[in-house]
Amino acid sequence: MNLPNKLTLIRIIATPVFMYTMVADFKYHFVVALFVFIAASLTDMLDGKIARSRGLVTDFGKFLDPLADKMLTTAAFLGLLLMKYTAGIVWIVFVILFREFAITSMRLVCSGSGKVIAANMWGKVKTVVQMVTVIAILAVEGLKSILLETQYILSDNLTQAIKYGTDILLWATAALTVLSGVIYLWQNRNIIDPTK
Repeated sequence: MNLPNKLTLIRIIATPVFMYTMVADFKYHFVVALFVFIAASLTDMLDGKIARSRGLVTDFGKFLDPLADKMLTTAAFLGLLLMKYTAGIVWIVFVILFREFAITSMRLVCSGSGKVIAANMWGKVKTVVQMVTVIAILAVEGLKSILLETQYILSDNLTQAIKYGTDILLWATAALTVLSGVIYLWQNRNIIDPTK
């Protein structure tokens, strides 16, 4: 197994560790979750760069890399769902999971026919935006836990502004997730339906 694929596997292994740190109840768990998530996200950036620069791109990597991304981001959004993070989080998570299951199912069907469909630019942008959204939310929650420990209270206006900001990020992420899924299906319509 080459280095990029090993990095992808590290991301998969890090996912349950991240999920545990996100939802477990211990001091500064959001801060720990933030660092685990950032470290796992960096493996996504590294595996692709190394694979392309060293000519180590494989069909296995093309298939596993987006799957590892989905595992990591899905764990994060399920954690937000468990936290009941914001009004509408159920719909946001539903939209994200629906898209991920639909695209992954299509890729599995195609791989059964010997066709490997790699992620496109929109899928990569979607993943980056999802990761940035999760990092922003974890950073906010981590900061709040630190401030609470020091008995520093944020003003109501600042708390509301942060809430609106993270809500906008979440809904924008859901919208981009749908858009990237539609574009992905359109770009691969001939593979899905060879008669077209």
